[in-house]
Amino acid sequence: MRRKRMMAAVMAAIVVGSLAFLTRLLEPKYMGRIVEGALIAEYYQETTDHDVIFIGDCEVYENFSPITLWEEYGITSYIRGSAQQLIWQSYYLLEETLQYETPEVVVFNVLSMQYNEPQRESYNRMTLDGMRWSMSKVRDVLASMTEEENFLDYVFPLLRYHSRWSELTADDWTYLFHKDKVSHNGYYMRVDEKPAGTFPKPKKLGNYQFGDTAYAYLDKITGLCRENGIQLILIKAPSLYPAWYEEWDQQMEEYARDNQVPYINFLDLQEEVGLDFATDTYDGGLHLNLSGAEKLSRYFGKILQQEYGLEDHRQEADLAAVWQEKTEFYHQMQAQQEQELQEYGYIRKFSEEEE
Repeated sequence: MRRKRMMAAVMAAIVVGSLAFLTRLLEPKYMGRIVEGALIAEYYQETTDHDVIFIGDCEVYENFSPITLWEEYGITSYIRGSAQQLIWQSYYLLEETLQYETPEVVVFNVLSMQYNEPQRESYNRMTLDGMRWSMSKVRDVLASMTEEENFLDYVFPLLRYHSRWSELTADDWTYLFHKDKVSHNGYYMRVDEKPAGTFPKPKKLGNYQFGDTAYAYLDKITGLCRENGIQLILIKAPSLYPAWYEEWDQQMEEYARDNQVPYINFLDLQEEVGLDFATDTYDGGLHLNLSGAEKLSRYFGKILQQEYGLEDHRQEADLAAVWQEKTEFYHQMQAQQEQELQEYGYIRKFSEEEE
């Protein structure tokens, strides 16, 4: 009898281990051209707290440099950003983050106010798959799923990805048990340049009013920050496209005034920041490159220090040692990308065709 129980336990372990292996193998690795799906999970590698937490979409993780905030002001920060991060995803990521730390400032980029309902599974996955399981993730998944999605597919990813057999590449084996670090405290670096050109004329909308769901979650973000003694700062990053309508801007100004939170529209501050969209963007004005992100971070860092009293931690030995390692990695990647641009004309982890 005892031997039968042992055999059953061994068989169960083999089955569980096999399923775990297959799940690891078939899940997307986000180590090739689409590294944005790896951003959310990297937060859990952090060993120290942060003065500032950014939440939002690509307009935070491509436009702000936490390393610059450290080097210039001694401010510690992390960007919990992801591609097309919807406002309820930002809320639940913040809710989860507060289980690990309580920052002094939370910065939320308001572009996602335009979305009042779930959008696309591929973007959901780039946010949700990287989260650790918690009640915050459960609520996030339930709020984010499209009609075609199933909650069990998030609980058991093998149900969703079992058909990826035909799509497996060498990266799926290379990154089976480890992943390279792709961000700098959530910042996605690009050193290449592509000057801003002309954009399609913004189409007229039938209704410019943000939806009830979007406002409900903005209220939740505001309330959560207030309950925890955190200064919330609403921002609109200086990305030139997609369009940010004057009617949307007015709503954010009214919300900020009514709720006594600051709102900064960096689109109106390009000259003060020193941005030049002939050199400070890598994709024609949609996002900033390294040069632009460092300019914006220097400008914003001064606001954080002077108006919100964030301390300079550069003389704190233990913290400085952690950030020295981060800084070295940052400048190593900068040098690597600059070398690749010089040798190949593009950054090698992206295809020449895409560039």
